[in-house]
Amino acid sequence: MGESSARTLDRVFSAVSDPTRRAILARLADSEARVTDIATAFPISLNSTSKHIRVLEGAGLVRRSVRGREHILALDAAPLAQAAGWIVHYRRFWGDQLASLDAFVAGRDKTDRTGRSS
Repeated sequence: MGESSARTLDRVFSAVSDPTRRAILARLADSEARVTDIATAFPISLNSTSKHIRVLEGAGLVRRSVRGREHILALDAAPLAQAAGWIVHYRRFWGDQLASLDAFVAGRDKTDRTGRSS
């Protein structure tokens, strides 16, 4: 994995580590929204909401467009696909490890029940 890809993953995982930011992404998955509409959905100030949005923008997960005086946000899920690919790689590793553990435990259970090794 290149340095740029690693930085992208770092930003994405950092961005989605916060429940407010995950909720913003979930809202934007339905449709684009004005910043003020997003802000009213949370019990935090507009300034705090804006900080969360900037983190999401920095991770490339949110795009902002300006229409007149309104700032419109839209989800860009492409960085999530890269993060999902990284997770899938390790999911395969854990799947193999868990299958080996299952086989080991099944073998022990069989030995324990019979009192001898098969």
